[in-house]
Amino acid sequence: MKHIIIGTAGHVDHGKTRLTQALTGVDTDRLQEEKRRGITIEIGFAPLTLPNGMQASIVDVPGHEKLIHNMLTGASGIDVVLLIVAADDGVMPQTVEHLAILSSLGVSHGMVVITKTDLVEPDMVELVRQDVAEHVKGTFLAGAPVLAVSAQTGEGIDDLRRAIARLLEATPQRSTDRPFRLPVDRVFSLKGFGTIVTGTVLDGTLAPGDEVILYPQGVACRVREIQNHDVKLDRGEAGMRLAINLPDVEREAVGRGCTVAAPGSMLLSHWLTARIWVDGDAPFPIKNNAQLHFYQGTQRTVCRVRLLEGAVLEPGRSAYAQLIFRGEAVNARNLDRFILRFFSPVVTIGGGIILDMAERKVKKQDSAALARLAALDGTARQRVEQLVGDAVLLREQELLLESGLASSQVHQALQELLRDGALVKIRGQYAHRENLSRRWQKCREVLEAHHSSEALMDGVDLARFRESCFAGLGKAADWLMEYYCQQGLLRLEGSTAALAQFRAVYTPEQDKLRQRFAAVLRQRHILPTEADALLAECPAQPTLARQVLAKMGKDGAVVALTPAVVVDSQAYREALAAFCRMFLTRDNVKLADYRTALGVNRKQAELYVNYFDSAHISRREGEGRVLLKRSLLQSLPESGSVSEK
Repeated sequence: MKHIIIGTAGHVDHGKTRLTQALTGVDTDRLQEEKRRGITIEIGFAPLTLPNGMQASIVDVPGHEKLIHNMLTGASGIDVVLLIVAADDGVMPQTVEHLAILSSLGVSHGMVVITKTDLVEPDMVELVRQDVAEHVKGTFLAGAPVLAVSAQTGEGIDDLRRAIARLLEATPQRSTDRPFRLPVDRVFSLKGFGTIVTGTVLDGTLAPGDEVILYPQGVACRVREIQNHDVKLDRGEAGMRLAINLPDVEREAVGRGCTVAAPGSMLLSHWLTARIWVDGDAPFPIKNNAQLHFYQGTQRTVCRVRLLEGAVLEPGRSAYAQLIFRGEAVNARNLDRFILRFFSPVVTIGGGIILDMAERKVKKQDSAALARLAALDGTARQRVEQLVGDAVLLREQELLLESGLASSQVHQALQELLRDGALVKIRGQYAHRENLSRRWQKCREVLEAHHSSEALMDGVDLARFRESCFAGLGKAADWLMEYYCQQGLLRLEGSTAALAQFRAVYTPEQDKLRQRFAAVLRQRHILPTEADALLAECPAQPTLARQVLAKMGKDGAVVALTPAVVVDSQAYREALAAFCRMFLTRDNVKLADYRTALGVNRKQAELYVNYFDSAHISRREGEGRVLLKRSLLQSLPESGSVSEK
């Protein structure tokens, strides 16, 4: 079932409360002072049943200019407005101000009701119709129905009910596709129940037993019971007036301006970025650094305005700005609308829409910053693309919070952007392709520089590569490197990173040095050789010599028995084969016996057996070694070398 909130609006004493009572049978003036003075002071609420069976709630707001702050509280959840104009008075200042407020809050459905027709002649009603038509030009009420009624005699009330029913049928339901949210407009306590808060559900659904958070306090609590106009419910939805029983919350801990919402669904900020506007008939412009009254939902506070596009914002214009708040943080969601009133005198001058709740300072007159805000202020697709572009990787759940959009809007935008190639999905998260390209450009520059200076090395040290290209990204660095590998751009091997197509190869000069080293080692044959002795073969280029020797080791041409001693790989295999053959006739081989079999001195034999131990081929046991890799005995060549398995 569709749930709609209808709000009355208009000048003081134009008959809003009497009309509400005629439509619903409920007198929404519940305070003694309201009865005594004959005006609405606090917002009132009443259920309305329409001829088509549809149920709605009417919010009756104060019309007096000194009570605009209460009017704003009630107007924050309105879907449809009945703009009330008394036939004996016509359009008045608060009529115009209320219409401007509703326009700034994004209300787009409504009608005009001319009341108190019993007090004037029919010609006067027609003059008021013409007056109304002039004042609603260019607003969302241009061309809207205008009905004349008398709450006193009942004339036109049935027609009004039918017109409201038709209007509500054409009004879209508020989204249940967002996390639950209810700005608190009233708090009281009942014996046996504890604290009860009331308000209009702006988004989502709520059921008894649900956990909610009280913002901005951050207090977690569980819902015991919910009611809609004194009727107990199993489920409340957006567009409903709800009373929520929060037994675990102290009455003093909550008040008007708080929000009851799903856990993790609200943002808190002392400094937000928005698009603001000044109404065309506002009496004052907004100057940079001006102090203004800020109204959003049911909260009201004071802010300082930091204009981003100039020093003054004139009536009828809009601009991007940052609002800096004093005291407690504002609790809201991105894309929420708000009202701005001049600090002194306190008059409504405009409103705005929140684009970014993040507390970040935006540089004035900066084209890139303004372009970013324009994207955030654009379509759902533009907003989602910009938010993903602001991040390294972003989950869809994070986008829901940061975007302020319904989940269906976010999902559709993501699918379109993936389809068109603007975004890429990595490990269930989203990245902007341009960001990935820019980061890869940096990665490529780092790798190319290393490959150029260290051409014989397989790649750059992985830890250094992460620090150069992915500093501070934590696990996201691994996911991005994995993506670049999958794209055929990057190669990770062990503790090194390299361009995928890079292969370490010898230049002619390096190959000559390799051949010289190989010749020396072959001549030395089975005798271990000091690495420094080889490096001495190229005293003019020690760095080049070390690179060549390191490359020979990686290629398997030499074996480093220790960091300072190497041997030709063929000779190493022969030494290993000689060692293994000794185990064909014994279980334990002593160093002296191996030395004799190999024909080297004790120190040289010890270099070999220590290496075998470190490679887990053998193990010291008693005075000799035992063979761990018995499989080597099965592949011993009849003579020469043996391949290690």
